[in-house]
Amino acid sequence: MVTLASLTGGAAAKQLRPAATVEATAPRAAGEPIMAIVSIKAQKVTFYDADGWIYRAPVSSGVKGRETPAGVFALVEKDKDHHSTMYDDAWMPNMQRITWNGIALHGGPLPGYAASHGCVRMPYDFAEKLFDRTRIGMRVIIAPNDPAPEDFTHPALFVPNAQAIAAAPARAETLSREAADAAKVADEAKKASVAATKEAALFTPASLRKLEKAKTRADAELAFADKTLANAKTDQAKARAEELKQKAAAKAAEATTQFEAAQGDAKPKLDAAATAKDAAKAAETKKVDTQKAATEAKLALEPVSVYISRATQKLYVRRNTHKPWADGGEVFDSSIEVPVTIRDPDQPIGTHIFTAMARNDTGLRWTEVTIDDGDNAKDALDRVTIPQDVLDRIAPTAVPRSSIIISDEPLSAETNYRTEFVAVLSNQPQGGFITRKPTRPMETDDMVASGDGFGFFSQRSWNPQSGTQYGYPQYGNPQAPTQYGSPYYGNPQAANPRRRGGQYYWQSQQDW
Repeated sequence: MVTLASLTGGAAAKQLRPAATVEATAPRAAGEPIMAIVSIKAQKVTFYDADGWIYRAPVSSGVKGRETPAGVFALVEKDKDHHSTMYDDAWMPNMQRITWNGIALHGGPLPGYAASHGCVRMPYDFAEKLFDRTRIGMRVIIAPNDPAPEDFTHPALFVPNAQAIAAAPARAETLSREAADAAKVADEAKKASVAATKEAALFTPASLRKLEKAKTRADAELAFADKTLANAKTDQAKARAEELKQKAAAKAAEATTQFEAAQGDAKPKLDAAATAKDAAKAAETKKVDTQKAATEAKLALEPVSVYISRATQKLYVRRNTHKPWADGGEVFDSSIEVPVTIRDPDQPIGTHIFTAMARNDTGLRWTEVTIDDGDNAKDALDRVTIPQDVLDRIAPTAVPRSSIIISDEPLSAETNYRTEFVAVLSNQPQGGFITRKPTRPMETDDMVASGDGFGFFSQRSWNPQSGTQYGYPQYGNPQAPTQYGSPYYGNPQAANPRRRGGQYYWQSQQDW
């Protein structure tokens, strides 16, 4: 009986152990990958296109103490032949970065269990096959269990307007031309204002006072010459006094002429300068307004990602501008960040990712992935009220690859101007974040308007001596304060980001 029990128990344990994942390709033509789901439990990654899974392979995630963090990510950079700056120039081929502090998918050895320092290793040939098929911004979900996308419908999901979709390209082109024309007019108006101001500078009150003082001095010199002539006793003294008087009289007459002329010319010149200044100001306002409209029109052509955080009671919107950054990655627009109403805000809501996979007869076909317990996906959406003005801006032109994420978690500080969204589950190991220095956001002094019609920021100065940890310059002191609640800013138990107000996301872009 003991032997039988032992054999039975061993068989049961073997049945409970998940079968090893083998590399596989779906038996159909693969479309463009829309998302990748990494299962920590099953040690596998699955890539999905609009019609389902297309590629699957085993992986090796982070070891204990250097775990790969579970959460929501997106591709931020790709490097075909990457070498680590952290681990002795280790080769990480076909690297696809998901955080700027060093978490990535890449080719590497697979011993059959978790063995990395936080990255997700994939088979070498698999990583190479996927490298050219993915794009910046592709969703990467790292889950503690083994979820898969499920078809999902709900009234709160974006329903695009067919007419708005059809008109969007032409509208973007028209507004782009208007923005370019407005920029040209603003530039010309600025030059005209500068010229008018320089000309009017000769007739400012200060200039008039200077001419008036010169006239007063000339008149005083003439009066002194008259007095000197009247007191002259000899012919020689009278001759000298007469000569001085003539010079003083000429000087006084010239000063009077200049002062009176300036008085006559001052008002129209000053008025012209004021008019030119007002015109330049109006042209600049129109330039800003048209650039903003053109930016919104261009972004309407892009997939839109929405993140709703119960921790911060905020809704964040991100869209890729495809504006490359000199030090890697692309700039993401973050011009929408507003409060959001969540019913029962003190109750867990879970973490749910809703993705528009393709167009269908009703607008968009959506899927849902849940990676953290709380409400079910329907109840989570039922609890959220998205502001109508936000819906009006983004829903009519929503396209496939758009997404809505609802989570208990705040955005990680790794969410910055070169990322879509980064959010990690606070109830899962985060060794891969704790052991890596966080990426600081760019300071305002490092950014200036790019003038490219998007109203985004481009780099003005970069100190190459500021540190190159992980191969990228850091933004000052990497030792960030712990009050942001991020588990990797010191003690991972220092704060509970699930509580309201537990935000540790830096808003690094100002009114884009």
